[in-house]
Amino acid sequence: MVGLGTLGRPAEPPRRHDRYGHRGEDDKQELVLAEPAEKTDNEQQHCQRHEEHGDPDQRRAQGHILPNGSASVLPMHLGAHVSVSGGIHTAIDRIEEMGGEAVQVFTQSPRTWRPTNHDPANFERFKKRRKEAGITHVVCHALYLVNLASPDDEIYKKSVAALQNTVDVGCAIEADAVVFHVGSHLGAGLEAGLDRVAPALAEALGRCSETTWLLMENSAGAGGTIGRSIDELATIYERLDRHPRLGVCLDSCHLYVSGYDVTDRAALDAVLEELDRKIGLERLRVLHVNDSKAPLGSNLFLHVNIGECLLCEQLGVFLGHLQLQDLPALLEVPGKGHGPDADEVKKLKELYARWR
Repeated sequence: MVGLGTLGRPAEPPRRHDRYGHRGEDDKQELVLAEPAEKTDNEQQHCQRHEEHGDPDQRRAQGHILPNGSASVLPMHLGAHVSVSGGIHTAIDRIEEMGGEAVQVFTQSPRTWRPTNHDPANFERFKKRRKEAGITHVVCHALYLVNLASPDDEIYKKSVAALQNTVDVGCAIEADAVVFHVGSHLGAGLEAGLDRVAPALAEALGRCSETTWLLMENSAGAGGTIGRSIDELATIYERLDRHPRLGVCLDSCHLYVSGYDVTDRAALDAVLEELDRKIGLERLRVLHVNDSKAPLGSNLFLHVNIGECLLCEQLGVFLGHLQLQDLPALLEVPGKGHGPDADEVKKLKELYARWR
């Protein structure tokens, strides 16, 4: 059995999750509400699964040109975060049963630093099942425990190793991306935090493949968290010399609570214009679609099921935006208490259909 195990890293002793609100048995990996302690030559690179359709970045920006000369835009690829209980390959069965087209997973228990010892055969099963099920996008989410800006050397070392582990497993299953939260400087200051973040990301990016990118997720902005704004994400991007495999994941809830009103078309236009100007829209690779229980600009991280709280029907502004099409849009909601389910995916599809 191997996890990142093939790389010979010793397993960390189990550490119970004490800060981030995850629950259940270690192998269940249930997703609940939590917040972490808190244009370049790469345009020639693209994922193999898109080759027969053309470059995905160009398709998003320009749409397809149909035989009659009109343009069409490929739709979003809707899906959810699911458990990998029983083996990482089982995620494909779960998302297929939910009716999703894209999937996100943790590659290990989100409540402990200890990496999962994956059976290498399950990586092959995963890839085989993905092809059979027609799952367009696969995303791995790094642990919420990860804090690449931590001034604590022990936490920093564990965070660097955990992110590398996730990248290695992501590459093994040919995931399209590894999404991570940058973390919090915990009062040490933004510059001090960035001095920790940059070398950690450089190491992780060195392990990425052309298929598997590393994506910074925008944060809700509580405390000393880094990545609360497009500007902060752009600062990290520049620190890494615009690395060809470094991109962005945008979360609708996090945008809203950090002051970006994604329910207002003009405000969302401004966000995407800023992202394009400072980083490049081609670097936007994944969307997280979540409603928010906390108000605009509150910096509070409270995911709720779509259509049940403040964003409600107007979340369709985010889903329907032309520049966000042909991206995976993934639910990270509580569902009935154990994460997204078929009913939540159905609601997402219905909301999307109303706003396309």
